[in-house]
Amino acid sequence: MFRAALFVLLAASPAFAGDSKEVSCSHQGAVAAAVQKARLDRVKKEDVESTILASQHSWPDSYSKAIPYLVDFIYAPTMKMRDLRKTNIGRTMEIQCIQQWDNIAQINKNAKN
Repeated sequence: MFRAALFVLLAASPAFAGDSKEVSCSHQGAVAAAVQKARLDRVKKEDVESTILASQHSWPDSYSKAIPYLVDFIYAPTMKMRDLRKTNIGRTMEIQCIQQWDNIAQINKNAKN
């Protein structure tokens, strides 16, 4: 479920290239958790990015570029509130990011060649 969103984030985010795997994945998880919290707090989809950016967050600004992608994923009609309450999307994204890091790096390398 999260792999497609994770792939898009990792592949489309050259800003993450300078950070270590653990640091980058931790920040990505934090961004995903913030979007999940916004949905659970019933923030309107069109207001999520500005609401999160106006709050104090723990990640560098370059990671905020992922917010629109995560909003589309977390606010999708197939993502039910009952599932959001049971799932820690931030932690799940962080774990899958770490697991897929080398695969995505290889795909990005191949795409550049």
